Amino acid sequence: MPTEDQLRDPWLVAVWPGMGGVAISAGYYLMAKLGMHLLVEFPAAEFFDLEHVEVKDGLLLSTRLPRSRLFLWNDPKHLHDLIVFIGEAQPPVRGGSFCRKLIEQAKALGVGRVFTFAAMATQMRPKHPSRVFGAATDRETLAQFKQLDMHILESGNISGLNGVLLGMAASSGLPGGCLLGEIPQVFSQIPFPKASLAVLEFFSVMAEIELDLEELRDHAETVERTLEDFLARLEGAVEETEATRAGEGEAGAGSSRAGAKDRQRLGQLFEEARKDRSRAYELKQELDRLGLFHEFEDRFLDLFKEP
Repeated sequence: MPTEDQLRDPWLVAVWPGMGGVAISAGYYLMAKLGMHLLVEFPAAEFFDLEHVEVKDGLLLSTRLPRSRLFLWNDPKHLHDLIVFIGEAQPPVRGGSFCRKLIEQAKALGVGRVFTFAAMATQMRPKHPSRVFGAATDRETLAQFKQLDMHILESGNISGLNGVLLGMAASSGLPGGCLLGEIPQVFSQIPFPKASLAVLEFFSVMAEIELDLEELRDHAETVERTLEDFLARLEGAVEETEATRAGEGEAGAGSSRAGAKDRQRLGQLFEEARKDRSRAYELKQELDRLGLFHEFEDRFLDLFKEP
């Protein structure tokens, strides 16, 4: 693991799963498109207990604990490196201890600023622009948010470790803030890539990072059309029961079984992503579409172990 004097003014971005998949999708996109590599992994047993086991065809399967890892990108422009923390789950207890450990690790690496990504559910429609709201730990970052025309979160709270981590960062003298992508309340449990796109558009400008967002933009437009069409059908339904059935059908649309051709295609995508990490986001989308990311998650993240 590199030491503080080997990194250039690194920034830390921390993401966990949450509403609309906003933060975790943005984190994976950054990791894939910037070609990051694994920096360090936190011991899972220190913060997680086994809460269930999976059963398949009558047999109990071994269940691994959620993983928490830091990935590194070295800035070719020598402005500041970027460290992305991706947590597969938030610890059910001892969240404060977890954040304290992460801040200690960040300080040991010389991190100068700490950011988290999150979602904000509103009454927006899928076709509306997804706004980015922000809250800062210090006045300098707040001024930068305002200068870049971010919508400032005037009041409220930031739940979970997205807020706790920033509170501890502020106590440790590390500036930063939270970027919240706007999602439709009615679809808060469905991945909404337009909000991830909005967050990354803002963050890439603020961090002066050249980030190819075209693939995410195409994905966001596809999901927007799908959700907007679905919402229009709901609004046109006469019977409430019909709307409920349509909602259940839409919610389950993403769970599909992969056939032999799908798995062959996945094998090709894994090989292409191994040679070119920028292809990893296309692979992630395909795994999500087939409902297979959980099955292939370790293999997917292994792509980022080596520089």
